[in-house]
Amino acid sequence: MAVASSGQTPGVPVRAVVCVPTYDERENVEPLVRALGDVLDLSRDRVLVIDDGSPDGTGEIADRLAEELPWLDVLHRTRKEGIGRAYLAGFARVLETTDAQLVLEMDCDFSHDPADVPRLIAACEDGADLALGSRWVEGGGTANWGLLRRVISRGGSLYARIVLGVAVRDLTGGFKCFRRVVLETIDRDAIAARGYGFQIEGTYRALRAGFRVVEIPITFVDRRVGESKMSGAIVLEAMRQVPVLRWKALRGRL
Repeated sequence: MAVASSGQTPGVPVRAVVCVPTYDERENVEPLVRALGDVLDLSRDRVLVIDDGSPDGTGEIADRLAEELPWLDVLHRTRKEGIGRAYLAGFARVLETTDAQLVLEMDCDFSHDPADVPRLIAACEDGADLALGSRWVEGGGTANWGLLRRVISRGGSLYARIVLGVAVRDLTGGFKCFRRVVLETIDRDAIAARGYGFQIEGTYRALRAGFRVVEIPITFVDRRVGESKMSGAIVLEAMRQVPVLRWKALRGRL
């Protein structure tokens, strides 16, 4: 049985852990953590900040907050290896140290609204195995985006959906709630993508394993503070990864 996390209330099962990867997010980490504290059930929910050795002091701010907030944990990694590797490290920590039945992922920059976290949790409690915060279903959308970025994002999701042969409309989104069994079942060690292709691969592996995936409409808001980690290299990695995933699936290797 998994042991309790450092701040877990003895005898109270952990319901959900929100994993938040950070790199140079000193302006956002404290407001985001406190906003999550306002929407979570702090008797049974937790937050895990995964810092990739931020040179701007993000990790130190998270440590200070963890001393104050018993429901916050911090995982320090020595270097930046991509959002995919950060999430995989966070998932491993949650599964090893808590009995949490739900594991969430979200950005630190308020692109994902903390107020939507309970909606994703509720979707999994209502029977979904993986709930995705989706920009591209009815009721979803984006704010503060230019036309080119919308075209690239929607086009990328459409490309992945067609190549992989799945119905999920927002495969590139990074706002998710997994039931524990999903992360225990899929081969996390085999996930190759380091950047945002990780989002496509994680959802595709869940679908291939027969899990029920639902999309919850959200509005994605472009960050107001700090610099985006998105780059052309990350986009190209995701594009290259999609046909590789399909090839593996067709040969029974996924």
